[in-house]
This record gives sequence, C-alpha cells and structure tokens, in this order.
Amino acid sequence: MQAITYKNRESTNYIGGKEMVEEMINLGDVGINVRHSLDDNPVVVLLHFSGGNLNMWEGIIPQFEKEYSIIAPDFRGHGKSDKPLTGYHIDDMANDIILLLQHLNIEYCHIIGSSMGAEVGLSIAATHPSLVRSLICEGALYNEFGEYGLFNGTEEEIVHRKEVLKVQLTERNERVFNTKEEYIEEERAKLAQQGIWNEYFAAFFDNNLQQMTTGSFTYCYLNRVRTDYIQKYWDVKFEQYYKKVQCPILFLPSKEEWENEKIRRSIDTFASLLNTYEIERVENAVHAYVWMQLPITVGEVAKIFISKYDDK
Repeated sequence: MQAITYKNRESTNYIGGKEMVEEMINLGDVGINVRHSLDDNPVVVLLHFSGGNLNMWEGIIPQFEKEYSIIAPDFRGHGKSDKPLTGYHIDDMANDIILLLQHLNIEYCHIIGSSMGAEVGLSIAATHPSLVRSLICEGALYNEFGEYGLFNGTEEEIVHRKEVLKVQLTERNERVFNTKEEYIEEERAKLAQQGIWNEYFAAFFDNNLQQMTTGSFTYCYLNRVRTDYIQKYWDVKFEQYYKKVQCPILFLPSKEEWENEKIRRSIDTFASLLNTYEIERVENAVHAYVWMQLPITVGEVAKIFISKYDDK
C-alpha cells in the first residue's frame, strides 16, 4: 500500500480558547508532527498511546491551557509524523522527543504519558533527569515477560510464547476504508456498546487514518510499525528505567489493571524504586482511552499532581 506523505505543513488550531500551532519539525532522520502553544508558563508534554495520535488530548488541553504551555507530538510512525522503516524502540522515540524539546528550546517540562507514551516518558526521565519535573504514567506499569511481567516462565517457555505472539502479529488486517466515515462509524458502534463514546473519540478517530494515492484510507499505524514496536517492547525491563528516575511519578492504573494481582505487584515494586510517587485510581477508567473517556476527571487528577511540582 502506498500512502501520501505529509511534509512542511504549518497550521493554526484552536482547542478550547488557546491558539495552537501544528507543524512538521525535521529532526534530521525523521519529521515529527507536533501541536504546540508556548509562552512563559511551565511546559506540559502530552504523549499518546501506540496506534494513537495527538488529537486524543482535545479534552485535556483546555484544562491546562491557561496555566501551562502545551506540546503534543505524533510519535514517529503515528499520525502525520514520518514513518521510517526502523526506530520503534521506546528509547528511539524518546530520543525524538528530546530532540524536539531541544528544537523548541524547552529546558524542563512535565510529561503526561498514555500507555506507550508513558513508556517513552519514562525513558526520557531516566536518561535526562534534569529535563523532567514530573511524570504521569498511565502505562509502563508492568513488563510483558519475566518476574514483573504478565507472562513468567522458563526461558524456553518465554521463547515459545514470543513465537506464538509473532504469528498473531502477522494476522492483523491492515484494512482499507472507502471513507473516513465508514471507519469512524465502526469505532463508534464498538465504543457506544461499552457506553463510553463521546465527541473526543470522534476527533481522535477522524485523525487516525491516512489517505492512500488511490483515494481510499488506511491506518496511520502501519503493521510494520506496530510489529517493530511490540517485538522490541517484549524485552523492555521497566525496573531498569525506574531505578534511574529522580522526578515524582503518578501511576494511573486502569480498572482492569488494578484488579490484576500481577500488575498490582509490579506497580508496588516499581514504586519502591522511586523517591516520590503517588497512585491514583480513576473509577471505571479504560486503559489508554481514559483521556477521551473521562477527560474532565482524569485531567483534574493530572493537573493537581503536576501543580505540586511547578516552579512558577
């Protein structure tokens, strides 16, 4: 499939009452699409989940816009950013964000990370402690394999499990849609059945497809990107990152994650490695989607936490 490449765009968007610039910034080997509004206020960086895009934050930004500068990028391989063949380890994506912040002359920031965004934020906080004043982890709560993972077994059992998962990765259908509306309606029906559909999901899904040269649409999150990220994620040991973190962290487990004993144990272990942390539960929160599902509630939780570590 051949998708249209977006280059050198700059536009002005208004979310809430705040004027935000959206542009593609060339970081050398990759172009990163980013929406930002920068002033003298402390900076909040919003990092989306895997398969997501920066539009997931439209219900969050209005809560921060008066008191904070905002930076919301599309990760490489996502949204309108470039989709190179390689570079999908969380450390690679963290390096993109570090370069982006340097380009925007940001000396320090707060990071809110959703799922993969939390993993990338954790990598940034571990390698650049002076850059991150606080980190919210709605993700990076457990490993995939090993002592603090969802699957633990002998080396042979883990190898076998990875082989099974590799086969499953190849089975994902990279679908083609005639219109965006066709895709959005499918997603609306699924989320409406769960009772969580709202206007913020509509904005997110509207920006989750890219148009092909044929005029049809396919996912921005291509199978090769997804496969590369997931297979590298399997070998990540988050405890190695948490040991290096100096900033306060807020853990935000979903309802399902909090009810999982393995995940609860891994959160406790990761928290024990930190100087300062908090754990908050947002009632009925769905992993990754909570920022669109319950933006007012989770936004307030995030803002209260971040405000404790401002140097205004």
